[in-house]
Amino acid sequence: MSMWAERCAAMLALAAACVAPCSAAGTADARAAIGRTATPAEVAAWDIDVRPDFKGLPKGSGTVAQGQKVWDGKCASCHGDFGESNEVFTPLVGGTTAEDSRRGRVAAMTGNQPYRTTLMKVSTVSTLWDYIHRAMPWNAPKSLSVGEVYAVTAYMLHLGEIVPADFTLSDANIASVQAHMPNRDGMTTNHGLWPGRGRPDTRNTACMKDCSGQVSITSAMPDHARGAHGDLAQQQRAFGPVRGVAASAAMPAGAASGASVPAPAGARLASQYQCVACHAMDRKLVGPSFADIAGKYKGQDAHGALARKVKAGGQGAWGSVPMPPQPQIPDSDVHAMVGWILEAK
Repeated sequence: MSMWAERCAAMLALAAACVAPCSAAGTADARAAIGRTATPAEVAAWDIDVRPDFKGLPKGSGTVAQGQKVWDGKCASCHGDFGESNEVFTPLVGGTTAEDSRRGRVAAMTGNQPYRTTLMKVSTVSTLWDYIHRAMPWNAPKSLSVGEVYAVTAYMLHLGEIVPADFTLSDANIASVQAHMPNRDGMTTNHGLWPGRGRPDTRNTACMKDCSGQVSITSAMPDHARGAHGDLAQQQRAFGPVRGVAASAAMPAGAASGASVPAPAGARLASQYQCVACHAMDRKLVGPSFADIAGKYKGQDAHGALARKVKAGGQGAWGSVPMPPQPQIPDSDVHAMVGWILEAK
């Protein structure tokens, strides 16, 4: 049985345990009897994080050379051969110096560095290990073995000149590596988001009377602000791009003066469902551009086939990098996006 299946079985068992007491009349005894204490095995199935003091770190090891092989096969297509991120993701390596490793604080974080890499920002090596273990590679998270995670972490540390080329990273020596992390002293807990430290970031008063009946929370740029600072999508570095909103592209002349023009539904959905993380309008990123897709299927009745590919995923039509399936997207939204993509120019 897979780990996810085991977890689902455990959750179903807990739910079943609740049925009988929950069906009883709402007495105090019935409410107290709801559920049961999770077993150590059930807790262990969820308790997979690795803490800064390395509690939770499994035993194992991996060399820099082994990590390079895993990297070339499973990481480089998105993060670049040397962590320079020549595709869609921001750089992982660079911006740190030997002096930073000695002092524990990355000088470029307070300078005019045009970008901030992962190794510039991260303060604990356990964070690297834990994230790779849980989330990488992006199309098959948690598929790496413990040894492969140690090896890939070692390779990243070598790219940042934190460990030598012949280094073997293991649970026995990872604490010594922590002592050389360039930004190990760059994290503070003296802020409002840390419980019991600092002050809250806001001074708002909770509404207790005549409050609004509906609260709308959105991360979308308001129409009146679109184009106020030019086309944000063109204001990014040429490597490892973090693409901004194509603000001015959706605005005809005069729109910035007050006449708002909403983006097409397909464009909004492509952003909402993170399609733009791998596809740009007019250039190849991890996957083909929307314009290239439209050109390939021009004059064909491809709407249904592309909609099925969005839902089921695929590989091979545009290269070796697979497109992950998106079964969670409603059919109506898939068809709206596909229709918009097929009209791309």
